[in-house]
Amino acid sequence: MQQPVKILTLIQARTGSSRLPGKILLPLVSKPLLVRMAERVQLSRLCGTVVIATTTDSTDNPVEELCKANNLICFRGHPTDLLDRHYQAAKVFQADIILKIPSDCPLIDPAIIDKGIQFFLDHRNEFDYVSNLHPASYPDGNDVEIMTFPALEKAWKEAKRELEREHTTPYLWENPDKFRIGNFSWESGKDYSMSHRWTIDYMEDYRFIERIYTELYPINPKFGINDILALVDKRSDIFQINSRYAGVNWYRNHLDELKTIRPEQTKEA
Repeated sequence: MQQPVKILTLIQARTGSSRLPGKILLPLVSKPLLVRMAERVQLSRLCGTVVIATTTDSTDNPVEELCKANNLICFRGHPTDLLDRHYQAAKVFQADIILKIPSDCPLIDPAIIDKGIQFFLDHRNEFDYVSNLHPASYPDGNDVEIMTFPALEKAWKEAKRELEREHTTPYLWENPDKFRIGNFSWESGKDYSMSHRWTIDYMEDYRFIERIYTELYPINPKFGINDILALVDKRSDIFQINSRYAGVNWYRNHLDELKTIRPEQTKEA
């Protein structure tokens, strides 16, 4: 029988977004976006300890204050080296398995988080890193990356490139000769990763997400992926709010550096 594992879910968050500063503090049905997202992550049955991982910059003092006011655990680490921030948090909380979820995913479905963790646990001796991003299939904004502590530590020790430090996990999924890489995909068999944008980088994204919450949260605070899809299928006006940015992601700035990412997996804003 395998020993129980300590699971740590880290929601990386900062106020200094270059495209939409303070986006994590924008209101969603009367609470800040970061709080609403943490609520959704905590609906996961398998997420373990949920921690908001912010920076040591004074500009992120409001993040720590927000966490205290809403009974959320806060960890503060390196402002730009997210690989170090995740690693140091994993050490402090003595994690065996670490989930990385960015704070720009306030519509993330907790059932997808559980699916990823269960897949990882079911194949615990087969993979060091599992995600739903390589290749992606879910609507953008349901990002789940899971890794063992030894894998995270190895990446922390060996990763040298700026993008590997800034984005935490590229060193893992770019080196299948060093790490055992797994992926879980949307059971629907569909790929909406480039057509349905549920993440937040631009004001249009916020307007879209705010409309989703306004429509669905009062009816069912635990609304999931199928509820959102049913709404946007019925309401093209909502779907179109941020559709111009569908497929835009950070990969577009690093295609010459990422050997596992193809041009069709991103587009310019």
